[in-house]
Amino acid sequence: MEFREAMQEKYKEILESYMKDQNEQALYLSQKFSRKSIEHKISPEEIIILHRTALLELGIEAEADMLQSFDILLEVMMAYGIAYREHQNLRTIQQELKSEIEVAANMQQTLLGTQVPEVDCLDIGAISVPARQMSGDYYHFVHDEQGAVSVAIADVIGKGIPAALCMSMIKYSMDSLPEGRHEPCRVLESLNRVVEQNVDPTMFITMFYGMYNTMNHTFYYSSAGHEPGFFYNHQTQQFEELYAKGLLLGVDKKTKYRQFEKKAEAGDIILLMSDGVTECRTKDGFIEVDTLLGYIKKYIHLEAQEIADKVYKELEFLQDFELRDDFTLIILKRIK
Repeated sequence: MEFREAMQEKYKEILESYMKDQNEQALYLSQKFSRKSIEHKISPEEIIILHRTALLELGIEAEADMLQSFDILLEVMMAYGIAYREHQNLRTIQQELKSEIEVAANMQQTLLGTQVPEVDCLDIGAISVPARQMSGDYYHFVHDEQGAVSVAIADVIGKGIPAALCMSMIKYSMDSLPEGRHEPCRVLESLNRVVEQNVDPTMFITMFYGMYNTMNHTFYYSSAGHEPGFFYNHQTQQFEELYAKGLLLGVDKKTKYRQFEKKAEAGDIILLMSDGVTECRTKDGFIEVDTLLGYIKKYIHLEAQEIADKVYKELEFLQDFELRDDFTLIILKRIK
């Protein structure tokens, strides 16, 4: 029996029971029927049709009987109307929240926007895709007067508007740093003090900060608990992890960060990423690092932006086109 036919039959039983005895049980059953109708998205007009059909099938014609039958219809529609109004109110609230989030997302893109530098010796690519409207990931480039290219990539362990506000604070703190910004360890120490004083203790921030010196082609970097990057050696065609450890931002304002360095030759590649890349989840669990590096190596001959885009498409496909975490991938490729 089709669902609509089953509902019609049930309604007729309730109506017939009430017409015989005018009992409270029938009224109670009519309220349950109303809730089930809402659950299955039966419209008010369909309820009226059910009532009319039931009248015809029960052969109710006398005026007194007809008036009694509307007791059941009234009971069903009263409960239905209350639930319908509550549903409409929830939809209105939901729409208002959606509009506010859209405005906040647009503001986030404006406030956190960054320009990818154009440097003769480097090919730079970047892609950042939020899992939801608001992203907890953030990246930022600085190209100073000495020609050095600095890059920050951060992840707020949290989502939504609070994470976006936190990222905005980080961004403007970075813009306010003195010229010592080219030393990654000092940058993280400065930002750590800002975060410790201004961010809720329950919100944690990881950051990787690196500076590529275009004069000696050396990449200097420090990390505050962020996902490690990778270095691709063009000569050996092998990957190695950019080892760096450090406490998350905001835990202890006196924290000191170690600085590391890596020399880059022509063709070498530096890869920085958020955990949405390395912890890509499929129905079978997290992907292996070797799988990720395999995709990168597959497109290693392409330009930096193409590599980033292609790797994103591969991992998006693995997740059935549904990101489970914010995805950020940055590629620095020495071209000469």
